[in-house]
Amino acid sequence: MVEDGDRVLLVREDREFYVQAGNKQFATDLGTIDLSVLVGAEPGDVVRTHLGSEFVVRLPRAPDFFTHAARSGAPMLPKDIGLVIAHTGMNRHDEILDAGTGSGIAVIYYAGIAKSVKTYEIRSNFSKMAAKNLKAAHIDNVEIVEGDILTADGKYDIVHLDMHISPEHISHAHALLRPGGFLACYSPFLEQLFIIVEEAKKLFPEVHIRESIEREIVRSPRGTRPSTRVSHSGYLTFARK
Repeated sequence: MVEDGDRVLLVREDREFYVQAGNKQFATDLGTIDLSVLVGAEPGDVVRTHLGSEFVVRLPRAPDFFTHAARSGAPMLPKDIGLVIAHTGMNRHDEILDAGTGSGIAVIYYAGIAKSVKTYEIRSNFSKMAAKNLKAAHIDNVEIVEGDILTADGKYDIVHLDMHISPEHISHAHALLRPGGFLACYSPFLEQLFIIVEEAKKLFPEVHIRESIEREIVRSPRGTRPSTRVSHSGYLTFARK
């Protein structure tokens, strides 16, 4: 059931709005919606604008937050987040250490799978944005630390880095990992990848590099073909302790 302040998707054919339930009005070209009617609603319920246009209520999931939530920059794409989850075997027993929180999109995915996530972000405005997104997603197993991951301590099953990475970050991650745990590093450029791999090979017995090339397939009355969007986003390095 939707509560006051909850984020909700309103869906109609090819239209989708990301709104907040409460005592407000939301104006669209199809009419105005009284968002107070969303309080107490259930997924699948129908709400109408003052002009009679119908929208179906949907509760947002992780991909919806990627699409609609406030962003601090260019978050990791779902295809790359999926590689981290798959190649580390992330599961409900895992304690995750993350750095480069950004707007918290990757953390929302990880928190839905792992036991807990502790995430570091040095920029105050980004950490505050991430906190709002995590609250909207009803995530309660994440701790956001506004600071440098080099100050982190403890032991973790997976360390994920999405930031400018130095050799010191790799050695520190190695020290924080439990035996058999994984380090996963995202880097958009080859120059950064070289630094990561060269340092990781000094410390980890297993180091692998992955790149996910994804193509969206578009179907129209003219025919079916791959989208012209760029398929490359970045490189992922996986190192197992």
